[in-house]
Amino acid sequence: MGKKRTPDLRDVMLVDGYNMIGSWPELVTLSRISLQEARDHLLNRLADYQAFSGRRVIVVFDAYRVPGLGGVFAQNQISVHFTKEKETADECIERFVHELTHRRRQIYVATSDSVEQHVAFGQGALRVSARELLIEIEHSKREVKTFIEQDQPSNKRNPLESKMSADILSKLEQMRRGK
Repeated sequence: MGKKRTPDLRDVMLVDGYNMIGSWPELVTLSRISLQEARDHLLNRLADYQAFSGRRVIVVFDAYRVPGLGGVFAQNQISVHFTKEKETADECIERFVHELTHRRRQIYVATSDSVEQHVAFGQGALRVSARELLIEIEHSKREVKTFIEQDQPSNKRNPLESKMSADILSKLEQMRRGK
């Protein structure tokens, strides 16, 4: 008998991938050079966000922009979906919202196409604009950096050492060196 899988009840962030690429200035510039690099950069930023936020991140790309229509794969623990033939990213996201809202979790949809996602929002998903997501990612990046810096051992001198005379410190150093 197989091991029972417990359902993933984490909150979900559904991201319209090309919508983010077209909205974030750094990705717009990068996409002019290489769309694949822009996608990879987006996925890397979202992977960091997922690790910090604890939300499950699903990124949806319209497949008409990629040779070999359709497909699903994981990259950096993120689920990446290229839509089926003749399915838009908006339709795919609506389908995911419908499938995922029956479980106990909150669904967020990151898009700058609020009009296109009216069905998803009507099903209870919460909208996160492209700008809001970018701000949230930058904020989480700063928080992680601050946490890491606070966790680093301090390069400050030992406070006990500052209370000892130079003579005692010299003798302790000689003992440490075995002289």
